Amino acid sequence: MCTDFPIAPDPQARLIYVGQDRAGHWLVQDSAGQLEGRFISRGAAMRYAVEEAEIYHASVAVAQDALTPLVSFDPVAADAPVLSRAA
Repeated sequence: MCTDFPIAPDPQARLIYVGQDRAGHWLVQDSAGQLEGRFISRGAAMRYAVEEAEIYHASVAVAQDALTPLVSFDPVAADAPVLSRAA
């Protein structure tokens, strides 16, 4: 198939990052801050990232710096409010 216009990468395209946080947990996060997964190994994180990239037409990149978890790993406080039902 031939096109009359050049095909260039979309600078607004979503990126999916694979990396570790400072505690060594493997994370997958997207550049939009709407996706996060936690994994027990680099391989599991990469498999998930590749599958999500196919769904969202995104690119996968290995994070150069430590990722910051979007959801805390800290235990929930005993006095934290509880939802009456899940979404």
